[in-house]
Amino acid sequence: MIRKWFLTGIMFISLAAKGQEFQLTEVIPDNTYDEIADRMSCIEKEVPLVFNERVKAFIEYFAVKDREYTKDIIRKKELYFPLFSETLARHNMPDELKYLAIVESGLRPNAISRANAVGLWQFISSTGKMYGLHSNWYVDDRMDPVEATDAAARHLRDLYRMFNSWELALAAYNCGPGNVRKAIRRSGYKKEFWEIYRYLPRETRSYVPQFVAITYLFNHLEEHGFEEQPEMYYPEMDTIMISQYFHVETFCNQLGLCLDDMLLWNPQIKRGALPEGTKNFALKIPVEWKEEIVSNRNHLYDTASKVGKEHLDYLARNTPGSTYGRERLYYRVRSGDVLGTIARQYGVRVSDIRSWNGIRGNLIRVGQRLSIWVLPTYNSQTKNLYASSSSPSTPTATTKKATVPENSSGKLYTVKYGDSLWSISKSNNTSIEKLKRANQLSSNVIKPGQSLVIPN
Repeated sequence: MIRKWFLTGIMFISLAAKGQEFQLTEVIPDNTYDEIADRMSCIEKEVPLVFNERVKAFIEYFAVKDREYTKDIIRKKELYFPLFSETLARHNMPDELKYLAIVESGLRPNAISRANAVGLWQFISSTGKMYGLHSNWYVDDRMDPVEATDAAARHLRDLYRMFNSWELALAAYNCGPGNVRKAIRRSGYKKEFWEIYRYLPRETRSYVPQFVAITYLFNHLEEHGFEEQPEMYYPEMDTIMISQYFHVETFCNQLGLCLDDMLLWNPQIKRGALPEGTKNFALKIPVEWKEEIVSNRNHLYDTASKVGKEHLDYLARNTPGSTYGRERLYYRVRSGDVLGTIARQYGVRVSDIRSWNGIRGNLIRVGQRLSIWVLPTYNSQTKNLYASSSSPSTPTATTKKATVPENSSGKLYTVKYGDSLWSISKSNNTSIEKLKRANQLSSNVIKPGQSLVIPN
């Protein structure tokens, strides 16, 4: 049999002894359609691996066109595949589902998609919460390999029970069960993936064939010319429990540990710190460091609790789109509403509303429901937004314009979006109680544009 070969991956190697350079071309074997089909039938287990031209095109893509991407995955697979296999086995799930994480995230635990799906298994916020994955400005459980993998296994199990088909469960994981049911109805109630294929969203039509292609390729890397890559491994890990504000870099500096490594072992820590109020966070550490950390626990933890707290807390509360320390309300858009008036009413920024609701421009629709995250100091009378009959551009509580009393050495301050009495008191070296007395405030409620007296 005459075999074809692909030539790719030109590399330059210097011959130091002779000061010469030459080109070395990587040789990639061309596998025939029948060869791949035969191998595919041999590796098929519980999840159907239908082979066709669509799947073959993705095999060639990952084996030839985007070969460097596949090599990168090969290097990283031992970081996560043991975890995936153990978790799937615990839930009595097919082991080949571990390859789905390659399609989802390329084995990057901090991957974030354009739709704000996060982590190895690309959970959106609402689905993540359904499976116990919570997030805030500091920590995102969807980036925790252990927690996210367990949630993905349970989610896939639920989808399989829903459709009694692994192919349809995979499709629903990508586009949601509602879109799969819609495709089933439009197809005349067919129940096989390839029978409803053309009725599915475009991305999902590629999603399942990619999974089949990756599953095949990672079982036949050698046949496609992939040599062994230097693989990445985690050291043997243990955990320590954290229940306080904790600055990770300060902790690492005391021990001589690499911050980047610590964040690789704990990718769910987004900002390099754990917030005040943390309860029993299991921080992963190399097992050989456990004894020293436990022996010096009080000093290490105390030092790590004193760095960067106020600055990070300020950023957490004031970064555009942050929901940290805020409470969610809902607002139904009315005729004549614009983002600016809604933002002023609730003491937030237009950029916040855009971020919270995935709005790119300024266009909103009458009847659209918006998520508005307000500070705890927001007037409780406005929490029942649907029952309110007041105009959205009219604040439900009047704001009192302050004036500096005679014989007072205080100064005037205009409240900005995102301000609270706490932040104003800190930036002006005073206390909340003094601010309230100076301005005759009976509560902590303040509004953007309101003038406050800052006492000396």
